[in-house]
Amino acid sequence: MTNGIYKSSEHRAVVNSQKERLSIATFSGPEWSASIGPTPSVVTPERLALFKTIGVADFYKGYLSPQHCGKSYINNVLRIQKENIKG
Repeated sequence: MTNGIYKSSEHRAVVNSQKERLSIATFSGPEWSASIGPTPSVVTPERLALFKTIGVADFYKGYLSPQHCGKSYINNVLRIQKENIKG
């Protein structure tokens, strides 16, 4: 993760009735035994980590659970609350 430096955008496809469109889905991701969190190069003493580092399997289990609905999981569960940030 970029520690809030870069914002993600929702994928959108534009329908064009004049031109055929071909989509190919590909998937890539880290190993289930790895951890994900802010990239070390974007965390500095001046810019503390804004998100927790967790295991990939735990991330997907929470992210894909119905009660968190995708992106809200990142902001509601993984974001470090300001009162918990020391620095």
